[in-house]
Amino acid sequence: MTALVLRELRLAAAAGSALLPLVFFLLVAALFPFAVGPDAPLLARTGGGALWMAALLAALLPVDRLVEPDRAAGVLDQLAVRGISEEIVAAAKLAGHWLSFGPPLMLAAVPAAALMKLPADILLRLELGLLAGTPGLAALTLIVAALTAGLRGTGALAGLLLLPLAVPLLIFGAGMTGEAGGPGAAKLLAAASLLLVALAPFAAGAAIRAARD
Repeated sequence: MTALVLRELRLAAAAGSALLPLVFFLLVAALFPFAVGPDAPLLARTGGGALWMAALLAALLPVDRLVEPDRAAGVLDQLAVRGISEEIVAAAKLAGHWLSFGPPLMLAAVPAAALMKLPADILLRLELGLLAGTPGLAALTLIVAALTAGLRGTGALAGLLLLPLAVPLLIFGAGMTGEAGGPGAAKLLAAASLLLVALAPFAAGAAIRAARD
């Protein structure tokens, strides 16, 4: 399991897909104030939601490399021949995907919050929300990547599948950064993310197995 996770991290670093979500996230943070103006109270009210939308799209960016390259190269078949179940492979891919973009995104949230002029208390709630919610985003991305592996136009199709499914995470995460944000939104976000993380290895594993059959 550890070897599979490390392999995913090496592939992400080699492909540059670990850096791309980070750059995208910071670009959104830099451009959003130009769109809404320099009004600090307005940025404080809307910046958290904008950063959550950027985190959602950043999680989607590496969807093409999660499953399809290994499927096309026969790596998944070789792992199956060695007795490694599809669920174990999917769990390793989930862990590797989250480690490649989740913690870096949390670090990037600090300069992003400065660009958005977010107060310290909202930044803290944003960081806690990203810690709880990004595993769920990674799980959704993995499921969609497994379902769309081998299909043409994967990026557009993945977006159409992922964005509606991610609405609960987006609502609860953005709710944590709002004026009424509190323990309720945090608990709902953590529960939704935990459910997705628990289901992702089985759903992605079943999709990989079905594509092989």
